[in-house]
Amino acid sequence: MKSKNKTSANQGSVDDFLNSIEHKKRNSLAVQIANQFREVQLNGTFIARTNLKDQIGDLSWQQATTKVGSLNTIAALTFHINYYIAGLIHLFEGGELEIRDKFSFDAPPIQSQEDWEQLRDRTWREAERFAELVEQMSEEQLNSIFVKEQYGNYRRNIEAMIEHSYYHLGQIVLLKKIVLGQAGI
Repeated sequence: MKSKNKTSANQGSVDDFLNSIEHKKRNSLAVQIANQFREVQLNGTFIARTNLKDQIGDLSWQQATTKVGSLNTIAALTFHINYYIAGLIHLFEGGELEIRDKFSFDAPPIQSQEDWEQLRDRTWREAERFAELVEQMSEEQLNSIFVKEQYGNYRRNIEAMIEHSYYHLGQIVLLKKIVLGQAGI
């Protein structure tokens, strides 16, 4: 009986320790930033009451490619948002920073539902991959120089992806209302 209690007590200590590590991991700065990114891209409603996945998930390819005046299409904005995310994934995985603003709207044509679904699926898959890579970063890495000193640190550039996504999410929400005929204008 005595040894059973000692084992239970030791197991409790081990469990407490592991829970403490898990708690710290869940609350680390990198995890918080990754979750903010997921909110705008995949599953959040805290800031904008919606997210990119919810806004584009139910659109047909015709709706996503409908031109409204001189504005970008929803498909073009989706590509544009993901262009930068994919470029940072490449960098985070050991590649060079190869993204250039002048290419950020060079989307391949969307000519079918399959084309549109491929773009959406790639966007969601790469958003999750980006968040996973951010979660793995230490505070030291978040605060380290991002490629060149003039670009700031990793944290600033990751937060810029969140801000950039919200900026274009707002455009997508408005375009969707117009395209679906619900804007009242």
